[in-house]
Amino acid sequence: MSKEKVLIIGSCGQVGTELSESLRNIYGNFNVISSDLKKPQSDFWNQAPFETLNVLDKKNISEIFSKHKPSIVFHLAALLSATAEKNPKQGWELNMNGLFNIFDASIDFGVKRIFWPSSIAVFGPTTPKINTPQKCIIEPNTVYGITKLTGERYCEYYFNRYGLDVRSLRYPGLIGYKSDPGGGTTDYAVEIFHEALKNKRYTCFLKPDTNLPMLYMPDAVKATLDITHAASEKIKIRSSYNLSGFSFSPSILAQKIKNHIPDFEISYNPDQRQAIAESWPGSIDDFDARQDWGWQNDYDLDGMVKDMIENLTARYSSM
Repeated sequence: MSKEKVLIIGSCGQVGTELSESLRNIYGNFNVISSDLKKPQSDFWNQAPFETLNVLDKKNISEIFSKHKPSIVFHLAALLSATAEKNPKQGWELNMNGLFNIFDASIDFGVKRIFWPSSIAVFGPTTPKINTPQKCIIEPNTVYGITKLTGERYCEYYFNRYGLDVRSLRYPGLIGYKSDPGGGTTDYAVEIFHEALKNKRYTCFLKPDTNLPMLYMPDAVKATLDITHAASEKIKIRSSYNLSGFSFSPSILAQKIKNHIPDFEISYNPDQRQAIAESWPGSIDDFDARQDWGWQNDYDLDGMVKDMIENLTARYSSM
């Protein structure tokens, strides 16, 4: 693995931050190139190569691919659900044209493998809500979901037409403590921990009984690495795999937090993100991922809550 050169695009987001750390541990700092629109002021980003990269700038992309000659690319740059609804044309431009630019550069420069994340946003109001199967009615009604579904079809197309080895996961809501929320509908499940520890109260933008599938970030990174490193013959779905860990609602999560922080209080003020959440499944069937390449999550809901509180408590106490 040490001979591989890895490029992470959109490395400063919620997934990219933790994925960068894991990839450095596997391949070594020098062999992992992080990139984003701008470099954060942090020692972490100074410990390995970092490039300023705009996925809509083909010249910029070509220069970086030519300079580093990556063999594996993680393309994470996207405008997320709630943000894309405010800027629908920008959401399409970034999510789709950015994807085409990275795919085309990967062909031109001989990239061996690409990981690109899809999302449960591909599902829509007509999709079965409980244990949503891998193959079912998929009619997204958000810009983010539309771009992710379109991207899935192009993943399969580029694999069949050009032999580009693209792998993809439909991420559920992701929960982590190492970076801030990035504008997604499920981000309440991250914000709530910060507010519980800082202020002992949180106003949720979803209704209390809104059940959504979620995954703890260490498991999301694990799944991303597992599918990327799996033998090609094990990847039998070339659009995107269902992925899940556990499901809960804001009221259930609040009660789990109260078990650790008894004086925590939650209130509810649903906004436009409620409609987005209601178009998504309440639980996901990820049997194919478990069967094809051995996916298995390590964290359940209780384990995630305990670990989030412990790590965020340590983070705030060191400030």
